[in-house]
Amino acid sequence: MKKLFFTISISLSSIFVYSQKHEFLKMPKFNVEDLRKTKSMIEANAPAEVLYRSIHYHIDDSSGNLIKKVKNRIKIYDKDNAENWMNFEISLYDDNKGNREILNSIKAYVFNLEEDKIVETKVDKSSKFRSKENKYITTSKFAFPNVRNGSVLEYQYEVSSPFAFVYEIPTTYIELDIPSEYTEYIFESPLSMSYNIDFRGSLMPKYKKVAEENIYSSQYKNYRFAFEDIKAFKREKFVSNNDNYRTKVRAELHSTFFNNGLKTYTSTWEDIRKKLWDHEDFGNQYRKDKIVKDIIPKNISDEKNMHVKTNLLFEFVKNNYSWNQNNSIYTDSGLKDLIKNKTGNSAEINLLLLNVLRSEGINAYPILISTIGNGFVNLTFPNIANFNYVIVCAEIGNKVYLYDATSKQAKEDILPARVWNSNGLLLRDNKAELISLTNINISYNSHTVKAKINPDGTVSGAYQDQDEGMMAMNAKENFDENPDKYKKQYKENFSVDFGNINSRILDSGEFRSTMSFSSNNMIDNVGKKMIMNPLLFLHQTKNDFDQQDERRYMIDFISPISKTKVVEIEIPEGYDVADLPKSKKIVTEDKEIRYSYTVEKKDNRIITISEYNIASANYPKEYYPAFKQIWKVISDSESQVLSLIKK
Repeated sequence: MKKLFFTISISLSSIFVYSQKHEFLKMPKFNVEDLRKTKSMIEANAPAEVLYRSIHYHIDDSSGNLIKKVKNRIKIYDKDNAENWMNFEISLYDDNKGNREILNSIKAYVFNLEEDKIVETKVDKSSKFRSKENKYITTSKFAFPNVRNGSVLEYQYEVSSPFAFVYEIPTTYIELDIPSEYTEYIFESPLSMSYNIDFRGSLMPKYKKVAEENIYSSQYKNYRFAFEDIKAFKREKFVSNNDNYRTKVRAELHSTFFNNGLKTYTSTWEDIRKKLWDHEDFGNQYRKDKIVKDIIPKNISDEKNMHVKTNLLFEFVKNNYSWNQNNSIYTDSGLKDLIKNKTGNSAEINLLLLNVLRSEGINAYPILISTIGNGFVNLTFPNIANFNYVIVCAEIGNKVYLYDATSKQAKEDILPARVWNSNGLLLRDNKAELISLTNINISYNSHTVKAKINPDGTVSGAYQDQDEGMMAMNAKENFDENPDKYKKQYKENFSVDFGNINSRILDSGEFRSTMSFSSNNMIDNVGKKMIMNPLLFLHQTKNDFDQQDERRYMIDFISPISKTKVVEIEIPEGYDVADLPKSKKIVTEDKEIRYSYTVEKKDNRIITISEYNIASANYPKEYYPAFKQIWKVISDSESQVLSLIKK
C-alpha cells in the first residue's frame, strides 16, 4: 500500500522577500474589551482562544547563546473545557557537563472583570510545581489562580540556552487546539550562522519578512512570520501522530563561517553517517568486540546457522538488558555501564545488540529512526536532529531482518508500534541509505466468550481477550505500566462485572487475559420470549469512522489488523430460536478491507462470529469513505438481536 506523505517545505531564499505594513514584536496594550468578550469570533464554540502569541528566538552574537522570549495572552470562555490552557510549563535542559539553560525572567497574570473594573492577580511562587522529567530536563509548571469564565491569562518569560549550536532550533507549532487571533514567529541569527527555515502544514503567514539587518549592533538574518485568525487544529481518528499535520516552523543549522572558515553541518544523509561513524557515543560503541567477548553464551557462539544465531543473540540481549524508557541515538553512559548495570537507553540496548551480532560475524547495521511521538523525518533537510531512536537490521543471505531489543515481547520483524514511522536511515559501513519502514506483519486480536443462559435469566460464562504480534507488545507494556488500571479497563469498557481477571504473556508470545462474568441485564424478557444480542457485551455500538468533514490525513493503523469475535451461548432447556440475525459479508474490490458476520444454531448452542481484516498498515485519505461504509455495516450487523421462545 502506497502512503501519502503530507508536507509542505518552502525555500525562503526564493520567496518571503517582502513585508506588508505590519509591526512585529509589539504586544497590544491590555484592552478591557477582551474581558467583555463572551465568545470567539473565529470559532464560536471554542473554550478558549489565543489573543496574542509571540515566539521569538535570537542568537546572541557575543555569547553564542540562544535566547527564547515567549509572550502569550489567552482568553478563557469555558474553563471546564479549557484546563490545558489554565497552566503553562517551561522546560530547561542541562547536559550534566556544566552547560544548562537558565530562566532569566518570568511574569504571569490573571485578569478578571469585576464591577466593570479590571482586577489583576499575579501568579506567585506557590503556583509553581517543579519536576525532573529525566536526567537532562527539569520542568517548571505554573497554575493560574482565580480563573473564571471570561478571564484573560497572560505570561511572558525568557530562557537563555548555551546550545545554539545544536543543529535545530526547537519547532514552533502555529496551529493549536484552540483558535488564535494572532501568532508570530521570529528568528534572528548572526550572518556568520546560516539556517534552513522549514515550513510544514497548510497555513501560510499573512505577514512575512526575511532580510539582513543591523540589529543589536550586529548584522543579522531576520526571519519574521505572522498569522491571523487561525482556526483550532482539527484532530482526526486513526492518525498515529496528529502533530505531523499541524502548521509548524523550525530552523535547522546549515553552516557557520567563523575566522574565514566555512563549516557545513550534515547537509546530506552521507554526512550524517560519516559524523556518527567515529562518534564516541555512537559508532565507537558498536565496534568494540572486547566489550562483548565475555558475555556471549558459548552455546550461542557455537551455533552454525547464522539466522538461528542472530535470533538467539537477540533473545539474549532483550531478556538480559532492560530499557529505561529513554529514547536517543547516542549512549548516555556507554555499553560498559549497560553490561554492568543491565539497564540503558534505546541506543545502548540496540547498539549492544549490534555489537554482539557483528562480533559473531553477522552483517548487521544500525537504522536511525524518528519515533511516532517524535514526528515524521524531514526528508527535505537531512539532519541528525531528525532522529531519536536506533533499531538494528541484520542481512543474512539475501534477506534483511529488523530487530528492537527494547521490548521483551519483540521478535524478528515484529517491533514496537513506536518505531513504525514511515522512514529510517540505514547506516552501512560505507554508505547511508534512506529506507521506507512499513509494517507488513499482521497484528491479531481475538475475543472469545463461552456463556450459558441460566434458568433465572442471568447470563454467566468465561471471556478471553488475546493479542498477538504488535498488539501483544502494546498490551504487555500497558499492563506492566499499571496492572490494576489495565484490568479495570474491562469493567469500564464493557460495563460488566468481571471477576478472576488473569493477564499474562504466553510462552509463544501472545498476551492473554481471561476472566469470568455473570450478568442479569443482557436479556430482555418479553412475554414468552428472551431477546438478546448474540454477541452479548462485545457488540459494537457506534461507527468509529464517523467523521463528517472531509478526511484530510492518512488513515494509519501502524500494522495490518485481524480482529475476531467468537461468542458461543448455551440456551436453556425448553427454549428454541425464534429468529436469527442476518449474516453479512462485505469486501472492497481490491480485497484490502473485509468483514463477515454469521450467526448459526448448533444443537443447543448459538455461535456468532464477527471478523474484520485490514490488509495494510495505512491508507490514503481517499479510503475513508470505504472504511466509513464498512464500519456502518459492522455497527448495523452487530446491533441485531435474536429471540428465544419457550417451547
